[in-house]
Amino acid sequence: MSPDDGTAGRLPPAPAAPDWSLDEFRQSAEKLIRVRSINPRGFHTIACQVHGQDTGLRPVVCVHGLTRHGGDFQDLAEVLGARRRVICPDLVGRGASDWLPDASDYHVAQYNCDLTAVMAATGCDEVDWVGTSLGGLCGIMMAGMPGSPIRRLVVNDVAPEVPVAALRRVSTYLSDPLRFADYTDVEPHIREVYQGFGPMNDADWQQMARTSVYRDTDGGYAPHFDPGIGENFRRYWLLYHFSLWSYWKRITCPVMIIRGTGSDFLTPGLLAQMLEHQPGAQVLELDGVGHTPVTNHPSVSGPVRDWLDAT
Repeated sequence: MSPDDGTAGRLPPAPAAPDWSLDEFRQSAEKLIRVRSINPRGFHTIACQVHGQDTGLRPVVCVHGLTRHGGDFQDLAEVLGARRRVICPDLVGRGASDWLPDASDYHVAQYNCDLTAVMAATGCDEVDWVGTSLGGLCGIMMAGMPGSPIRRLVVNDVAPEVPVAALRRVSTYLSDPLRFADYTDVEPHIREVYQGFGPMNDADWQQMARTSVYRDTDGGYAPHFDPGIGENFRRYWLLYHFSLWSYWKRITCPVMIIRGTGSDFLTPGLLAQMLEHQPGAQVLELDGVGHTPVTNHPSVSGPVRDWLDAT
């Protein structure tokens, strides 16, 4: 196509609005395996995307943030999947996984129960772990427990404690109405809520918007997570001092820490404190990025791959 036809420099067309309900999405999502797990009130199903081939190398489990899903690791999984299996679950209450009947059961201990079931179902006796935000907290707790299956831990932009200011910010956006009458409202909301994400370009934001919602019964759009997660977050996380330092101090496996220099979750002071207890940890900092660095970007996926290959 010639450069003077009026198309030079234009972005490709934005992805179309998703035209699936939550049930349709759960039934048709590709590359999924489904794992049965247990909660205090019954059983539920965890959906996982599995990438790559079993080459004998240790598989990687990638765990997403509070209101995200396993699809956030698509590009990282392709990079790592060239040499190993990569398992990307949707935590319960997110993506294609079931929602819990009681929102008070959305907590790290439940998630790690589910993730243990995922590892058992996929034949993983030992794993490497990449955890973003909440996924990093899950990894810290699991890696610091006796008999942990985690052999290498990548913690993306979170510390064993979360600053109150960051918790307050998350609580604020979880208080917003969780429905969009029109799809054109989705991307601006995503850009606002996740403004610290990076590096991100326009195409990345468009794709993130499309994979963040489903069509609800009234013809509008709703996020791919249970609103009860926000209710539980507001009810408990701001009332108690959340600390996983005892687990962090007990971790014996190699650790990589990723941090955005503008992060309100992993501040310079918290990073220094983490390194006091894990002085051998590898640190990757991204300038101009807040909470959280995007693992799909080559500036993150390349160093993660290289670190896993070298340690």
